[in-house]
Parts: sequence; C-alpha cells; structure tokens
Amino acid sequence: MTLMKKLNILSDAAKYDVACTSSGVERGGSGKGIGNCIAPGICHTFSADGRCISLLKILFTNECIFNCAYCLNNCNNDVKRAAFTPEEVCTLTMEFYRRNYIEGLFLSSGILISPNYTMDLIYQTLYQLRYVHGFHGYIHVKSIPGADPVLVEKVGFLADRMSINLELPTADSLRRLAPCKSRNTILKPMRQIQNSIDASKQELALLENRLYPGRGELAHWQETPRFVPAGQSTQMIIGATPESDFQIMSVAERLYQNFNLKRVFFSAFVNVTENSDLPALPGGPPLLREHRLYQADWLLRFYHFKVSELLSEDKPDFNIFLDPKCDWALRHLEFFPVEINRADYYTLLRVPGIGYKSASRIVKARKQSVLTFSDLKKIGVVLKRALYFITCSGRMMYNTKLEEDYICRNLMGDKTQIPREIRESGYRQLSLFDEGMIAPDSSASFQKIIGV
Repeated sequence: MTLMKKLNILSDAAKYDVACTSSGVERGGSGKGIGNCIAPGICHTFSADGRCISLLKILFTNECIFNCAYCLNNCNNDVKRAAFTPEEVCTLTMEFYRRNYIEGLFLSSGILISPNYTMDLIYQTLYQLRYVHGFHGYIHVKSIPGADPVLVEKVGFLADRMSINLELPTADSLRRLAPCKSRNTILKPMRQIQNSIDASKQELALLENRLYPGRGELAHWQETPRFVPAGQSTQMIIGATPESDFQIMSVAERLYQNFNLKRVFFSAFVNVTENSDLPALPGGPPLLREHRLYQADWLLRFYHFKVSELLSEDKPDFNIFLDPKCDWALRHLEFFPVEINRADYYTLLRVPGIGYKSASRIVKARKQSVLTFSDLKKIGVVLKRALYFITCSGRMMYNTKLEEDYICRNLMGDKTQIPREIRESGYRQLSLFDEGMIAPDSSASFQKIIGV
C-alpha cells in the first residue's frame, strides 16, 4: 500500500479523536533541529463541531484487537485496514512541517497485537522524530490503555501532551460497550502521568534553584527533558449511553480535582457501527448538547463555578435554549443587579455577557474613572446579555424588569445562544482530503506533495 493510501485511511480514521489543542508549552529550537513550541499555542483551525484540524492528525494503525461497540475500527468491523511504520510517520511529519501544512503531530492508534507492542511502536516513532530528525515541534500522543508503565514513562519524556481516553462517563457503560477495557486500565496510567508530571516539575524547580543562571548552565537547564510539559487530557463520548449532563459534568469535575487534567473533551456520539446496543440518533449527533457541556466546562475551569451550582439530580440536564451561565443567573436573580463600579472580580465573573478577560479589564479600568455602559462596550462586555443583570452608578441601561419570564423571553431572542452552524444543521467533519485542500489519492500526487 502506498504511503498516500495509508494517509488517506488513517487520517480519516482519526477524525473522532477530538483532543487536538494548543500546546501550552514553550520550547525554543536548539539550532540543530527543526521547529519549536510557542506557549500561546499552535496556530489552529477548528471545524464546525469544534474539532481541531491544524495538526497532522493520524492513527498509527486502525487495526485493533478490541471490540468496542461504538468504535468504527473495532476488530469485528469490515473496514480498510492500514498501519504506518515509525519511519513513515516521521517522513509525513517532517515533510508536511517543512511545507507549513502543519505545526505539529497528533498521534493516536488502534491496538495492534498488544498494548505493549503498539506503545513501543509509538515510542520508536517519537524517539526518531526527536533525536534522528531533530523535530522540536508540538507532539500530542494518545497513551494505550494497558501498556507497560515503563513505556508510558519513556513516551512521556518525548511528547508535549499525553491523553488517555476515558471513553464513556461511567464504569457500567464501559463494561457494556467496551468489555475489553476497564476503568482501572484507564485511570492507572492517568495517575502515573499526573505523578510523573509533578515529579518532573519539582526536579526542574530544584535544578533551577541550584544553578547560577549563567549562559551555559541556563542552556543546560532549558534542555533538561520535561515530562509531558503541556499536561494531560481525556475524552468522553457523549450520547452513546444514558448518563445525564449532571453525571457527565460530575465526572469531569472529579477528573480536574483528582488528576489535575488540562482539558476534558466531550465528543458527540456518531453512530458509525450500526450496533443494536447503541442509540439510533435520528436527529444526528447531539452537537448542541456537546456545545452546552463545553460551555459548562469553561465555567468550571475559568469562572469558579461548581457542578452543583449548575445542575442537580432534580435538574440533571442543561437548558437547550440558554447557555449554562444565563440559565444559572435566571435561577438566582437574588444576586442581581450587580453594580459594575463596586463588585469584586469573582462577582463580575457570574454576570452573563462578562468574560474573565472583560472582568479583569473592568477591575483595572475603574481605578482610573467611573465606568459607563459605553465604556463596558469598549471593554468587550456583551451588553445584550449583561444589561439585565448590571447597573452603572446605580442605573440600569434601559428600563427593564428583573423578572425571570421577562429576561428569559428576551435572552431567547438572542440567536447566538445556539451556534450558527448548529442552527443551520451544517454538521460535517472536515477531512484532510476535502477538495482543494490536498491532492487526490495517488502515489504520484503524494510524491508531488512531499517533493520526492
């Protein structure tokens, strides 16, 4: 099979892995290799459903010994199979990077022969990229559940970010749809990665304190291997099993608290296997639900909310018509209106239409002068939401009512409450081989791409 054919198959097979994010790590090039990492992140693009397409996003192989009911690549499915060699992944990464097609590599894999065999192939790939080809760009790799901890450790010193898919929100759902996997084989390496990240940070801090920052010593410190410097993440499939939003967000909250994850990703379930144990989803993937979960996740990570404030057993699912922050505000009108010129930062964060950046700007700007609604608009506050919940110098922007029904009717008229791409039903997973992006599948066209 030609390399272009493999690329066609294995890039398409990777589209359901959504954990492609900016690097969050800074690593300058050594001058002896190629590429670097910039802390603000990779220059990335997202498809309509939020999936990142900026990296070379591939599976090492779509061969798999497991029979997960929701997975297109499970061992019982009749799909075209392919597998790269470590050298082929290196060739693709280096040649695509040199031509500015990508800024890094996202590498996941099915399980070929055994978890250890597959993880060792991934290790060989990353080792060659780093030490044979001198690649200093961003690498995100999926750890294989059940792999030897020694292999996980070796890969962790070569990757910028590692992730292990939680797959499904609860252990019961995992047993039913993925009997070959267990919660223990997922959480155990997750804990190992967290502990190794903490140990690496402590070791580097001690080394930094011991060394006098002369040019040679500082360079030595900067080149000291770091274990997964961009942290770890995970992914949950949403809609394949009957868990409520409350259960899903509670699991996410515990993962953040117990494993210090950078991100929990939610992937709207796409029924690609026609398995009778899976929901039919006549309306298509639950993209709006996925969107609400991401909005709530943002509130947990940046706005100091707790899941118990947003949902409960009596109210287990998010409002499809209002984002979680607006929904919370409507149920807690006793906290409003908020006086912009006096409220503290954390109170401002809870106002619909005020983000964490605009809240910081408000706190800083009001030291110089009394803020008006015109000032808030310049700062970046979304006044069409915020105006119902704030005052400036004791006055509201318009003569509005602080009543739930009144505010709800007006907020529901805001079309941005539901993303445009979902309103227009434009769901489509972008492919590396969409017309006009990459040449058609052929050995000759691939040779033209990489300049052979």
